[in-house]
Amino acid sequence: MPNMSHGKMGGGRRAKNPMKTLGRLVKYAFSRNKFATVCVFVFVLLASVANVLAASRVSVIIDELIDGGREINMTVIYQNVAFMGCVYFIGAMSSFAYNIIMMYIAQGTLKKMRDDMFAKMQTLPLRYFDSHTHGDLMSLYTNDVDTMRQLLTQTIPQLISSIITLIAILVFMIIYSVTLMLVGFVVLFGIIVVTKVIGGKSAKYYLANQKALGSLNGYVEEMTEGQKVIKVFCHEQKAREGFKQVNDALNEAGSKANAYAFVMGPINNNLGYLQYVLIAVVGVLIMALGGEVGLLSIFCSVMNAESANRMAIMTGMLVSFLMFTRQFNMPVQQVSQQFSAIVMALAGAERIFDMVDEQPEDEGGDITLTHGESAEGEWAWKKPLADGKFEYIPLKGDIRFNDVVFGYDEKKVVLKHITLYAKPGQKIAFVGSTGAGKTTITNLINRFYDIQSGEITYDGISIRDIKKSDLRRSLGIVLQDTHLFTGTVMDNIRYGRLDATDEECIKAAKLANADSFIVHLPEGYQTMIKGDGSNLSQGQRQLLAIARAMVSDCPVLILDEATSSIDTRTEKLIEQGMDKLMEGRTVFVIAHRLSTVRNSHAIMVLEHGEIIERGNHEQLIAQRGKYYQLYTGAFELE
Repeated sequence: MPNMSHGKMGGGRRAKNPMKTLGRLVKYAFSRNKFATVCVFVFVLLASVANVLAASRVSVIIDELIDGGREINMTVIYQNVAFMGCVYFIGAMSSFAYNIIMMYIAQGTLKKMRDDMFAKMQTLPLRYFDSHTHGDLMSLYTNDVDTMRQLLTQTIPQLISSIITLIAILVFMIIYSVTLMLVGFVVLFGIIVVTKVIGGKSAKYYLANQKALGSLNGYVEEMTEGQKVIKVFCHEQKAREGFKQVNDALNEAGSKANAYAFVMGPINNNLGYLQYVLIAVVGVLIMALGGEVGLLSIFCSVMNAESANRMAIMTGMLVSFLMFTRQFNMPVQQVSQQFSAIVMALAGAERIFDMVDEQPEDEGGDITLTHGESAEGEWAWKKPLADGKFEYIPLKGDIRFNDVVFGYDEKKVVLKHITLYAKPGQKIAFVGSTGAGKTTITNLINRFYDIQSGEITYDGISIRDIKKSDLRRSLGIVLQDTHLFTGTVMDNIRYGRLDATDEECIKAAKLANADSFIVHLPEGYQTMIKGDGSNLSQGQRQLLAIARAMVSDCPVLILDEATSSIDTRTEKLIEQGMDKLMEGRTVFVIAHRLSTVRNSHAIMVLEHGEIIERGNHEQLIAQRGKYYQLYTGAFELE
């Protein structure tokens, strides 16, 4: 099935509370840039008012040009033209200034947001990553963050500018003509209704378009990674059919979204032209009838202006009013054109805030791990006492499960009443079918998950009382799914202990039998690892993961299928090195190859979350139970 992860968080729903999300985003963006925010507001105010003031001077110029019978005063015209030029220049410079400042605020906000997201991600429990795919999380950093770029750089300043412009124009409209203002508002109401209806449809399909785009990206990613499998099984035609299906869905959603978005502009423009014509016609009628209800008309009446002068004022007013009408409609149309982008940006912001608001992983208790502080100078648990002093408990690696019950959710129990112990220096092995609970046991030792009942102790201390970071620092782990990071081979080995020297890393590689292939790489230990080790074989990647665990020099080792991708000869050599490494350490081993667990002090056979057999190799063979069947081949692991 195609990977749908991109679409899940990349735009599959609207924001549940858009105004609250917008308010939080504005606060997030501007609270750290108070001075810059004030500057933006001042410049937006200047730019908005400048355009309105400039338009208001047109009426004065027209009045002067057509004032009945009086000689035209060119000085007044020149002064007003100069005033308009200066005001427009100030408006243009203010627009330039606030756009530049907003660009820096937006970039800084997006950087801070990504920093906060990544920092928060490091504090989240493993359960969160189990319920969110990698594609979901990547979508937060790419699609969702990117949808807010336009919102911060253009839409929010434009909203502020629109509000200020509308207020200023509304004031001038009331001064000039209440009648014409009401005519304009009737058409404006129609524009708002069209924007709401068509914009809502457009937003719906834009969100569907984002989801389809995520599905397409996921499918392409999956098919690209699986090209070898596709060719081996000759499924090229099936892959093409699958791509056609998701591509058709994207095409349909994109076509509908763009159709609604493109038709909204022309409709609103035509309504704007209708508004313009209606105001012009009504304005001419008002002039012909010689009446008006407006502050300017009242002023004329109080001043007893002659009818010719009043007609001149009305003509200039009408021209200015028509200019106000165009300016009044422009912000409404601009915001309506960005309606879909606003919806997606707020949905993206809400998803990001949802992740940032997730509860971080509880660090657990107050007992920490030290090395060299105790009287013995070795690893020890540092337990604070009531009198402010500390008790040092030597770290021996004694781990015990006492009647442990666990389930990833309350409805499904995975481990049922598990009781076991691993004495210091013992090698404990877990065998059983897939899903029996082997890996789950090791995850509980790390406290990746917390148990429902029972108790797990570490050197007699409940692991709930140990700080999680210190608990995990005492455990060296080789996971079943190896992961290498971008960097050199040496860097990846040193990842087990960042202060390890080159000599210690090389020693660990030799113990893991990785040195034999590393020295033959183009640049040896300085060879760059590409794409999670794509330039290495699976076995080589696993050898490096083992070396990384070895260099950590932890008192307890957990090997989860550590040799599953290694040939038998290499496995023998690794076992020899690991035998040296395991001296004095407690080791938990999960393996499908039963030959690798023969020398274990105890072998636990699990089935459906329960330990059905336990003992060393000889004891289990003598019992002739499930382990005997597995070892002799009478029964195979699934």
